[in-house]
Amino acid sequence: MTSVTSPVTGSPASGAARVPSFAVISGAQVQQALQGREKEIVDLVEATYRLHGAGQTVNPPSYFLRFPDRPTSRIIALPASVGGPAGVDGLKWISSFPENVAAGVPRASAVLILNDHDTGYPFACLESSIISATRTAASAALAADRLSRTRTRPARIGFFGTGLIARYIHTFLAGTGWSFDSVGVYDVSADSAAGFCGYLRQAAGAAEQAGQGGRNDSADQAGRITVHDSPEELIRSSDLVVFATVAGEPHVTDPSWFDHRPVVLHVSLRDLDPRILLGSANFVDDVEHCLKAGTSPHLAEQLTGGRDFLDGTLDDVLTGRVEPPADRTVIFSPFGLGVLDLAVGSYVHAEVARAGNLHVVDDFFHELRRYG
Repeated sequence: MTSVTSPVTGSPASGAARVPSFAVISGAQVQQALQGREKEIVDLVEATYRLHGAGQTVNPPSYFLRFPDRPTSRIIALPASVGGPAGVDGLKWISSFPENVAAGVPRASAVLILNDHDTGYPFACLESSIISATRTAASAALAADRLSRTRTRPARIGFFGTGLIARYIHTFLAGTGWSFDSVGVYDVSADSAAGFCGYLRQAAGAAEQAGQGGRNDSADQAGRITVHDSPEELIRSSDLVVFATVAGEPHVTDPSWFDHRPVVLHVSLRDLDPRILLGSANFVDDVEHCLKAGTSPHLAEQLTGGRDFLDGTLDDVLTGRVEPPADRTVIFSPFGLGVLDLAVGSYVHAEVARAGNLHVVDDFFHELRRYG
């Protein structure tokens, strides 16, 4: 794992630590540090999952701030600590205001605070909507690869929901070697579906210009894109289904739509009726985190009174403790762990610092003398 460049140095003689500098890292800097490094980030996310599975992280429950006057909106705090060589603590503070979309403003916004391992002082504030989308997409790409290794690699992908997260997931799949015979698209908003199709064609054209050619040829890629009229059409025609919606409760209820046994990346967590999960093999990122807050796995637990429907975690698959079945639908439901945000944020901080581009706020910490 890439280690964070510590802004704090201790005095070997006295053991006293110095107050760190404090830097602000913009979204443009975050994007520059991460762009084109999909394989590296997926490896980083895998390493973090392994640290989490080995008990070398602290990842408390997320805290939800909800508003009686804005029931569809929320702000979530994700505190976390990553051990190992990264050695960083911190907090992601991410808001979800779905009504923003109608006004042409992105639904989610976020900041990430990184705290020094030794002193606890915050040393960086990063724009984090890009970090959040990146770690989500890297997790999805990792799961798609590991959960499909016991079957023929999926060649038909379907995106149910076509916002920022869907775009990042497609980017990470393409950036880690995936190619598809067909790309299906479904969204309740025709404008969103059309915009996502435009992105797909643009991405295919960029791949062709970069010399990838072959199955990524832009004309072929555009011809393989299908906007479906119904959720059923999308799901039945896809071997790999990506749910990236803002649904607050299950809206896909018919288990027969999954009779062809696809791999399902249930990123938005609340799309599937619990009966669909009960007929499938189920993997999560963290059991205690995922089975709460009205997620589909949480509803399945409430319906059955137990957790026997869970087959394991992604770390169980990574370490070989559990092998995903080839003869059943496989569903990955990731709650989203704050430790992943910290790992990616630390990576960004290290890259920006290495390039000498940290925007340090001088004298951010002012009252530093105990008695004035």
